[in-house]
Amino acid sequence: MQKSECHGDTQLRNRVTGNDDQRTSSNPQRKPRTTFQQSKSSSSSSASSPDAAIKVHPRPSDKLNPKTINPFGEQSRAPSAFAAVYSKGGIPCRLVHGSVKHRLQWDSPPENLSFDPLLITLAEGLRETKHPYTFVSKEGFRELLLVRDAPEKAVPLLPRLSPVLKALWYAHSDDEVFERGLNALVQLSVVVGPSLNDHLKHLLTSLFKRLRDKRFKEPITNALQKLEQHGGSGSLIIIKAKIPTYCSICC
Repeated sequence: MQKSECHGDTQLRNRVTGNDDQRTSSNPQRKPRTTFQQSKSSSSSSASSPDAAIKVHPRPSDKLNPKTINPFGEQSRAPSAFAAVYSKGGIPCRLVHGSVKHRLQWDSPPENLSFDPLLITLAEGLRETKHPYTFVSKEGFRELLLVRDAPEKAVPLLPRLSPVLKALWYAHSDDEVFERGLNALVQLSVVVGPSLNDHLKHLLTSLFKRLRDKRFKEPITNALQKLEQHGGSGSLIIIKAKIPTYCSICC
């Protein structure tokens, strides 16, 4: 009697186990997802997200002044000395935006202004790379040297102006800053003439390094010719001593 019961229990277990095996075999195992499928799924899900659908397009105004300073934006660093002076009204002129070109409007006639320290401050502003500081410094420096008594006012400032101009070429890598400094040197030479020769040797040291760059060979050569023209024979001796490859305009 006990054997029959044990036999019946065994058959019952086999029957139950067999059903489980069939049920397990009837369901095929799920294959693991490949790396390509996972990446495709993640990319499709990210593309469908609202953040991915938003694309930032450049504004048309960015092409006009790509480096314009935003006075309302949070600056990543403290403003430069020139920017601080300009924002406090230390430069007695303001920028007037025109439909064709910009211009400066002076608070008083430039001939009535003292060059000390205005001319030096404008020279320091030539290293700026953002609008409106670039235009104000460049145009203000040029217009100030056009006044009638500019030579008498500019010559005493040469010992302080020369290091400022030299720093534009030596310590700054921006090409536009270099060109503004080169133009300022020529403008200063036209006004002060041979008085610049005493400071020319230190200025030419930085120019000679840039002369090796083919992009600046022509503008530097033109500037040297202007320096020789307004500085006289004394300037030619200094130029030839610092830049032996220079050809005089008198040749």
